[in-house]
Amino acid sequence: MNLKEIVENLIENFLEAGHLALQLREKGLVKKIKSDNTPVSNGDIEVNKFILNKISKITPNIPIISEETSDNKNNLNLKNFWLIDPIDGTYDYINNLEEFTINAGLIINNKPVAGLINAPAKERMFYSYEKGNAFEINKGKKINLCNMPLKKSENLKFISYSTKIKPEIQNIYDSLGVKENTRMKSSLKFCVIAAREYDGYVAEPRAYEWDIAAGHAILEHAGGTVTDFEGNEILYGKKDLKNPSIILKSKNIL
Repeated sequence: MNLKEIVENLIENFLEAGHLALQLREKGLVKKIKSDNTPVSNGDIEVNKFILNKISKITPNIPIISEETSDNKNNLNLKNFWLIDPIDGTYDYINNLEEFTINAGLIINNKPVAGLINAPAKERMFYSYEKGNAFEINKGKKINLCNMPLKKSENLKFISYSTKIKPEIQNIYDSLGVKENTRMKSSLKFCVIAAREYDGYVAEPRAYEWDIAAGHAILEHAGGTVTDFEGNEILYGKKDLKNPSIILKSKNIL
């Protein structure tokens, strides 16, 4: 399997998906509440159809699990598959904010080996395939994330998904020396940590595998780490597709 070829063949499609998402938002989105009480829009559904169509043509023999479809979610025997989140950060997407992302992570032997994340409202596209090959396209300019300068600091700056820091997370912050945290909800957090703009992220068990797979690949391939609170490797294809606890670290603090 040529991961470089697969990912590079999808970059333009992901940029197109970003344009589609923004165009649909400009026209006015139709919003609904799903059974799990989370929002969804016609933009989520249309971007999902677009991405699945492109990926299935490039890798027709690899199953796809997407947040917005039921296909393969109950298959407990998958080791090689795609995890898709067509719009991560739907609240931001619906409310004309900028942090929403379009995501695809390729899982081989239950490990993330490639990822694509487009943040179209920010004009930032991230992708990776294997360690040492993690990149950003920022306003048309290609940047190798593995060559970004280290930013060693005694005052570590982390991302949090809430302004209210739970005690178990604060304990980890204290052990690492985290002095600042900035709220960010979508998978963009993985990308800005991979780009060494922030130092890390900590969360108790929450969300689903499609929320983190693409970002996991990009951050690890850029030299960072992704583990649970005990330092264990995070694998994919779990029974309920739910995430364990998670700690992200940029190369700055390794």
